[in-house]
Amino acid sequence: MNVAATLRRHRWVALLSVLLLAPVLVASTHAPVRAAIQGPQAGYSVRDLEWTDAERGRAVPVKLFWPDAARTGKVPLVVFSHGIGSARDGYTYLGHYWARHGIASIHVQHVGSDRALWQGNPFTLVARFQQAAGEVEAVARVRDQRFALDQLLAGEWGAHVDRARIVAAGHSYGANTTLMSAGARVMRAGRAIQLRDPRITAAIVISAPPFYGDDDFRPILSGITIPTLHVTTADDIIRIPGFGSGVDDRLKVFDAIGGAHKVLAVYRHGTHNVFTDRRYFDSREVSEQVKQATETLSVAFIDGTYGASRGALAQWQSGHRALLARYEAR
Repeated sequence: MNVAATLRRHRWVALLSVLLLAPVLVASTHAPVRAAIQGPQAGYSVRDLEWTDAERGRAVPVKLFWPDAARTGKVPLVVFSHGIGSARDGYTYLGHYWARHGIASIHVQHVGSDRALWQGNPFTLVARFQQAAGEVEAVARVRDQRFALDQLLAGEWGAHVDRARIVAAGHSYGANTTLMSAGARVMRAGRAIQLRDPRITAAIVISAPPFYGDDDFRPILSGITIPTLHVTTADDIIRIPGFGSGVDDRLKVFDAIGGAHKVLAVYRHGTHNVFTDRRYFDSREVSEQVKQATETLSVAFIDGTYGASRGALAQWQSGHRALLARYEAR
C-alpha cells in the first residue's frame, strides 16, 4: 500500500466533507431566508459597532439591536455568540424579534472563528476550522463576549440595561461560548478553565456541541445553576472532521446542566444550519417554522425566567406541539 497516497486521499475526503457539508454547519454566502434590515426600524434601531480590545489587541465587532423601550425604562439584554464560520450578522432574525419585544441584544463577532475562515487556500480549510475549534480560540471567544458586555454597560447604553436581566446566548460553537460564560468548568492538562461571568443570569443554548475529549459532561456543566434554555432538532448534526456530533450530544449537555430551572425543545425537522439567517437544505416552510418557534420560545423563556409571564412557556408548548419531537421543562 502506498502510505503517502492513502494519506493524501484521507485529506481529500476530510476536505470534501467540509466543502460539501459546509451549508449544514454555518451561513456563508447564500441568500437569507428573510431580507436583512439595517438602521432605524419601527420601535428599535440597529447599528454596527467596531470595537477593539486593546488589552488583547483583538478586534471585537458587534451588531447592536436597541429597542425604543430603553428610552423610558430599563430593558433586558441578550449577548449573542455566533457559530464557527459565521459573523455578527448571521442571526439577525433573532435580534429584530427581540428588539420588537423590548429586549436589547448585542451580537458579537469572533474574529478567530468567523466568516474569514472560508477565505484563502481551500486545501488548508480543514486545518483552519480545526484550529478555530481549539482551546485558544474557545477561550478568546468567551473573553470577546465579556469585553462586549463591558463596553456596552460602560457606554451610553449602560444606564438603560436592567443588569438583573442579562442573558448569554449562542448557536453551535457560540453555545459552547455561552456555557463557558454561564459557569462551565473544563479541565485541560491538569488545570481548570473556568470563565464564568457573574453578570449573566440566564442562558439560551442552541445546538450545543459536546466538550470534545470528555465523555461525562456532568463535572463540566453541573456547576451551571442559572436558568437555561436548550434548543435543537432531531436532525441537528455537526460535520467537521474531528469535531462531529449529533442530537444525542445536545441532550447530554441538557441532562448534565445543574440548576433548578432548565428547558429543552427538540424540533422534529431542521438541519444544524436552520437556526441561522441562511437557508440551505431545509425547505422554506421548515426554516420559517423553526425560526418563528425559536423567536417566540426565547421570549417566553426570558419572560418566564424574570417573572414577566409565569405561564409563557406552557402557552408556547401548547401552541407548538405539532412541531416538537420532545419538550421538557424542569
